[in-house]
Amino acid sequence: MVKEWQDGQLVLNQPAGHIENNESAIDAVIRETLEESGWLVKPIGLLGFYSFTPFEGADTYHRLCFLCDPITEASQELDSDIESSHWLSYEEILSLPHRSPLIKACIEDSLNNPIIPLAFLSDQFLQPVSETRK
Repeated sequence: MVKEWQDGQLVLNQPAGHIENNESAIDAVIRETLEESGWLVKPIGLLGFYSFTPFEGADTYHRLCFLCDPITEASQELDSDIESSHWLSYEEILSLPHRSPLIKACIEDSLNNPIIPLAFLSDQFLQPVSETRK
């Protein structure tokens, strides 16, 4: 878990972010977790696909949530918006303010639902236009 600032409050979140162009979802999980928590991880399964709209008229956020095994802690500086990273118990996680309700939903799914195999995901990248015209 990471602690980060949101609207002047320190809140709990899972390492999260976006997928870069021509980056697989699995590679994004590894990169974002390393950047935000300082841990190198190995994704082992997909927990689910989640959506959240924080208030009427706001953008809807979509999340792919993965279950990962920790590999090693890296000696790297965390992203600037991350205050710290922590290993926390379920009870500790529930006792702290969350960035969104998706945090609890993902953790509950990790405890109660089957894990979707990573083979469920398929990444196919288009060749740049200049490459396809050769």
